[in-house]
Amino acid sequence: MTVQDSVAATPPAPPSFLRRTRRALVAWPPVVVISAAWLILMVITAAGAEWLAPYPFTAMDLKARLSVPLLMGGDFAHPLGTDELGRDVLSRLISSIRMSLLIAFFGTLIAASLGTVLGFLAAHFRGRIEQVVLMAIDFQASMPFMIIALSVLAFFGNSLILFICLMGFHSWERYARITRGLTLAANEQGYAAAVRQLGAKPGRIYGLHILPNIASTLIVSMTLTFPEIILLESGLSFLGLGVQPPLTSLGNMVGYGREYITRAPWIMLAPSFVIVMTTLSISMLGDWLRDRLDPTLR
Repeated sequence: MTVQDSVAATPPAPPSFLRRTRRALVAWPPVVVISAAWLILMVITAAGAEWLAPYPFTAMDLKARLSVPLLMGGDFAHPLGTDELGRDVLSRLISSIRMSLLIAFFGTLIAASLGTVLGFLAAHFRGRIEQVVLMAIDFQASMPFMIIALSVLAFFGNSLILFICLMGFHSWERYARITRGLTLAANEQGYAAAVRQLGAKPGRIYGLHILPNIASTLIVSMTLTFPEIILLESGLSFLGLGVQPPLTSLGNMVGYGREYITRAPWIMLAPSFVIVMTTLSISMLGDWLRDRLDPTLR
């Protein structure tokens, strides 16, 4: 065996530690890892709110009202301090995270489901039904949703179910427009035409063949709607039209804390920090998913 043959037969050296680290950083940027870790923490907090909260979120202790948090010289009994009624800010923050995430989750789910179904109907029937759906999309896009929400809540009153359904009407036109366009493009492709020629019903074509091919785009859109609903819920609760007492949410805490921003800023700063971090983390993760799922950006 010659020297050249022995060199050629030698297996390639494994990638160095720095090379593996560089590949890992490219695949999982630190910002994405931090964002995912924060969202996992929020989900765990929401799921275990009843066990993680040190006190019931409605429990009052007037002797400890406006107690400062631990970082400002407080004690471990109330790590984030108390509010004007002596309620533990940490307990209320944990319960508020659960309420806000539930509203945002079901609101996003309703918006995605409604928009996807209307997009399928517009792409399938065309004609007058398509025109009606497109007119509804244009109307929804032209009207500021905050005005619609204020009008509905002022006319019908406020309840948690109505509030969640109202949040579900936010951004449904985005999903309808995306679904209609992608479905029209998919109908011109070979796989949809082949399944249709085999005698498959429209429900099977759209549900089992077209929907999986457009799901990645819809998922990325959901990462945009989720933080928007969190901010919208926070704004309406801040104005007193969102979640009503004795329930609490992040926007509700910010709304009540604004009156004590000079004397007890921790009441408002804690939920504000959670709102900013959660919406920013979802947006960063959504951008990363868009880059990973879009074949044109690879």
